[in-house]
Amino acid sequence: MHKVSFIGGGNMASAIIGGLIASGTQPTDIEVVEINADARAQLSARYGVVVHTDLSLARLHPLVVLAVKPQTVPEVAAALASRLAGHLVISIVAGVRVADLARWLGGHRRIVRAMPNTPALVQAGIAGLYAPSDVGQDARSQAEAVLRAVGGVVWVDDEGQLDAVTAVSGSGPAYVFYFIEALEAAAVAQGLPAATGRQLALQTFFGAAKLALESGEEPARLRERVTSKGGTTERGVAALDEARVARGIGSAVEAASLRSAELGDELGRLA
Repeated sequence: MHKVSFIGGGNMASAIIGGLIASGTQPTDIEVVEINADARAQLSARYGVVVHTDLSLARLHPLVVLAVKPQTVPEVAAALASRLAGHLVISIVAGVRVADLARWLGGHRRIVRAMPNTPALVQAGIAGLYAPSDVGQDARSQAEAVLRAVGGVVWVDDEGQLDAVTAVSGSGPAYVFYFIEALEAAAVAQGLPAATGRQLALQTFFGAAKLALESGEEPARLRERVTSKGGTTERGVAALDEARVARGIGSAVEAASLRSAELGDELGRLA
């Protein structure tokens, strides 16, 4: 792994830093620019990485991970622009499109855009990645290695597909937590203690996802195997169908995807 500079040291950047170090990157090969003093202190104490208060103090390693708030990107990019040469910029900033970032970076095009999700905080994330066609395989491999430090990766050929990635896996943890909340509440409504309901719901989600991942079988096939004719699961799934839960999930993903596209348009209009 090349040396890495992080511009921004929030939760996602911290998660990736931890994953990189766990994967063998030396803390001294990572520098972080972070304006918040508490965040700098935590990063230094937890990981032993080099921290800076200002971008002007950073060395800028060959890999630059941009991890700031979307609204601050034009200002940060302007400060970065004159210092970039062959650097690879990996943007994990939600909603900021490559063309807009390249424009703010003064025409720098060696950019990979990534959409990670919050399970990266426990190294169980999934990230969607996109790069323009003129970004070579070496750069793509480097970006992939950075994101693989906290989970899996998928590549998309069309940047617009990152809106769907955002809607499915970026927002997806919230849908899962929503379902867990509902399952917990249903357990309590059936007379179980709240702590028992939570334990049952959490372990069921974890176990079912692990089974689906490790078995390699289609989720529909796994569902059919649990759903015995005339049994309890069949009755429960029928109630889900009657409530149009699948349609609701589809509507949630569609709404989130449309909002992702809107945000990209809005951020692109920033000066």
